[in-house]
Formats: sequence, structure tokens, C-alpha cells
Amino acid sequence: MYTNCNAKSSAGLRTVAAVAMALCVHVAHAAPPIDKPVEGFTDKYAQVNGVRLHYKIGGKGTPVVLLHGYAQTGHMWAPAMRELVKTHTVIVPDLRGAGGSEKPAGGYDKKTMAADIHALVKSVSSEPAAVVGHDIGMMVAYGYAAQFPADTSRLVVMDAFVPGVGDWRNAFPAQAVWHFHFYGETPLALVKGRERIYFEHFWNDFSADKAKSIKESDRKLYTAAYAQPGGMRAGFAYFSGFEQDAADFGPMSKTKLTMPVLTIAGEKSAGDFLGNQARMYAEDVQSVIIKGSGHWLIDEAPEQVVPALVGFIK
Repeated sequence: MYTNCNAKSSAGLRTVAAVAMALCVHVAHAAPPIDKPVEGFTDKYAQVNGVRLHYKIGGKGTPVVLLHGYAQTGHMWAPAMRELVKTHTVIVPDLRGAGGSEKPAGGYDKKTMAADIHALVKSVSSEPAAVVGHDIGMMVAYGYAAQFPADTSRLVVMDAFVPGVGDWRNAFPAQAVWHFHFYGETPLALVKGRERIYFEHFWNDFSADKAKSIKESDRKLYTAAYAQPGGMRAGFAYFSGFEQDAADFGPMSKTKLTMPVLTIAGEKSAGDFLGNQARMYAEDVQSVIIKGSGHWLIDEAPEQVVPALVGFIK
């Protein structure tokens, strides 16, 4: 009987290719995020509030959740993570749309993003959490505390503002915040493949001294993270959602927070505004201004910021 070896070979190759493709799909789905390990922490994923979030978790004790801002990921918190993990369960997510988390088409209003984080924290611990946020993460942190006050033991807000509260539109000079209105298809096309150039503006110009701003290895990490499909679109959506955030948070702020609140601002950035605004929405407010620092607080002045965080959260 004649055997078609070529046919068998082709069929075998197709089988091998199919298995290889399946393995590739599996590996891609399970691949670690664009990130760096932090000693004492494990990378995990959770499906919460309709979105898949990547997060790091480590330590034991009462929970602390650390929320990053724009042009960064959860990795920004590494200096604080190393200290807080000694006494707390520390949860460090990548926000919806950032880093290793899913990048859906919508849900970038801070009320929804806060609900994402609340669902994540409750999946890990039943205890109230200390919630810390910088930049966009600060807005999410406020949304968490305002919506879930019984589940918030303390709140730390760092160098941004809460949309809808007081004179929030004038927290920073207009020429510094042009990017609040830079979104849509044309801006996406302009920054595609030039993500690093775009972010350099913020990393350099929003710092008090660009030589003390975000280090080179982290710039590469953040650029790669946002250059992923959907990353820049999600980042722009953080800003395009400000009007909805103001509509949500303005009424919420009428009921003042009662848990202790700490504001940390850069002398060369948010300055006094942050603490003054916090007193409009919270009863018990302490304020720290980091001398000589710009916006990137934990990168520019970790020796001041980390002790302030640890001392307040303890």
C-alpha cells in the first residue's frame, strides 16, 4: 500500500503548530506583567467588578492599599512597600488600564475605579484598609473612602486634587495641565511609538529637579507598560473622565470623611492647595509639604515621604 509521507508530514506539522499556538496563547495570558519583583511580594490577578486586575501582595497585618498615578504603575511604591510589608498586609494593584491589568473600553471614572479596588481589597481581607493614592490614584483613593467609609481606616492623598471640590480647576496653572484635554484619536496617533518622549515632559517638567526624578530603569518600565495595546488610550481616559468625576465627587464631598486623612504635597507642586482642599471634604486632616520636591514625591524624596507614610499608617 502506498503511503503519502508528505501528507503525514504536513498533518504532523499542522498538529505541532496548533499545539505550539495554544501554548503561546496560554503563556501570553499567564505572562508576568511588565514589572519588577519586590522582595516579600507575590504577583497575583483578580477578576473584580468586571475587570481583571494585576496586583502585588505581601506581609501580614491590617491591610494597606497603594494606588499609583498616571505615567507610572504599582511599581512606583517599591520604597514604601519594603517598609510597610514589615507590619501590614500590603496590596499594590495596577489600576484599571495600567501595567498588568486589563484595559477595557470604559470604566475610567474614579468612582468605578474605586469600586474595582474595593472589590479587590475585600477579596483579600475583611478588615478596613488604609488607602493611599498619588496623582490619579489619589482621586481613586478619595472615591474609595467616600463610597466605603466603614471599610477605610485611614486615607493618604498625595499631590493632585479631587475633581468637583472647591476651586479644583485652578489647583495647577493652566499651562501645566494642557494634557487634561489631550485625548482622542489624533493625540493617540501622535504619541504612538513616541510614548517615552511624551512621558519625559511630565517626568522632567513636573519634578523640582529632573536629575532627582524617576530613574532611567523605571522610565523604561513605565514606557513599555503604557505602550501595550490600549495602554495610552486608557491613560487618556483617566483625564477625559474628570467632568464625570466632578459630578460624582462634588455631592459626595458634602458628607465629610471622619477617618484620619493625611495630605502629602510637593513644595514645588500642589503645595498648600492639597491640604486646604482636604479640609473641605474631611474632618480630621494632617498635612505634610515635602520641601524642595516636585510632583514625583516618592521618587524625588523617599527619605521624607516613606517615614511620613509609615508613621501615619502605623
